[in-house]
Amino acid sequence: MKYEELIQHHSGELIDKLIGHIISKDPVEVLFNFEDNDQWAIISMHQYEEDLEISLRLHSNGIFDLFLGYYDDEDEFHELVHLLNEAEIAQLPEGLKKVMRKVADDEKGMRLSGNFLSR
Repeated sequence: MKYEELIQHHSGELIDKLIGHIISKDPVEVLFNFEDNDQWAIISMHQYEEDLEISLRLHSNGIFDLFLGYYDDEDEFHELVHLLNEAEIAQLPEGLKKVMRKVADDEKGMRLSGNFLSR
């Protein structure tokens, strides 16, 4: 399955995979990042054997997106972004949403236990 199809049609599975990874880690980092006028809180997982990054971002305007970054056979990096719909946002644990909002509002990353985000 191509990454474009995966993020477009199977984003719920990617979200579940990311959440499962996050809550099993200790500690977990929710980072703050920005580019030009856009700011966001981000939490990521990397699958190094597949040269793949899966991230969840909460932008300062309240929009969640799922980010998929990968290297192709020619070692070029590609970025795919999928805006989360209401059903996908509902998949996210409330603890994770609260921490991401705090990071985006305070413009400062946090490090905490993964099980705290699962609540």
